[in-house]
Amino acid sequence: MKKPRIVLSLITVDNDFQLEQAAAAEEAARRVGADVEVLFADGDSIEQSQQILKFVQAKPSDRPDGILFEPVSGNALAIVAQAAVDAGIGWVVLNKQVEYVNGLRQRSRVPVFVVTSDHREMGRIQGYQLATLLPNGGSVLSIQGPAESDACKLRIAGLAETRPANIQVKTMRGNWTQSSAFKTVKSWVQLSTSQHERIAAVAAQNDAMAFGARKAFEEFSRDFAAVQDWHDVPVLGMDGVPSAGQMWVKTLVLRATIVAPPLAGTALELLVRSLRTGEMVPETTVLAPYSFPTLSAIKPHAARKMAVAGRA
Repeated sequence: MKKPRIVLSLITVDNDFQLEQAAAAEEAARRVGADVEVLFADGDSIEQSQQILKFVQAKPSDRPDGILFEPVSGNALAIVAQAAVDAGIGWVVLNKQVEYVNGLRQRSRVPVFVVTSDHREMGRIQGYQLATLLPNGGSVLSIQGPAESDACKLRIAGLAETRPANIQVKTMRGNWTQSSAFKTVKSWVQLSTSQHERIAAVAAQNDAMAFGARKAFEEFSRDFAAVQDWHDVPVLGMDGVPSAGQMWVKTLVLRATIVAPPLAGTALELLVRSLRTGEMVPETTVLAPYSFPTLSAIKPHAARKMAVAGRA
């Protein structure tokens, strides 16, 4: 039997969760006897579209059996999706609910479906983490992903549902990478007004940005005198990749994270099974996240006393 050939298109190589997605897909491909080719779009929707179109527009013998992709842009390549399905290529969207999937499924002879994390629940869990960490409330710096991202919007909504009223949120933006959060937080913390602001915790929408924020605090504390001891600010993340977020929690770089199981492995298995058996895959499969460590293991944060301004 011919090995199914699958293409996986991911957003960027500069993100631990994206790398975990690639590894999960490669492991699943070995397990089910498929070939997978992994592409990274460098955070560019045009680049992602062009990468995928090369496979869609190839001669029939060179086309893959299916394409898995995590969209860079909000429109999730609707036109490319139609072209792929018309060419007989299965189409799977990762980590985003898209309206066009239902219509494609109704007129497609190939598998078309979505596999996503429960982003709203991730936000809810972070709200519970903050409530446990800060029983007396306080000001929290929330580092969010791109404003147009559905994952970002849903995580914000979930956090709002469970965040206690005595916790106030101050927001800033990143683009899911360490470097983006590092630059944003470093610029903010160097402002004279920020140096006198008491931040009780940092809650980032992924571990990469949480780590970038921690690096910015450490650099600022080393190079500048500050009213607040930024080393003492607990930082929370999301994604919970074993080699990154979970490891950073174990080594006390982060106080907690939220584990989002990698989607690409599950999606590849569902796609290959459908290609081989003709079995219908549900339109949407949602994978549940969970707190790491458990909420019961998170202890209230005992902040140190204010540092003395003008210290060496």
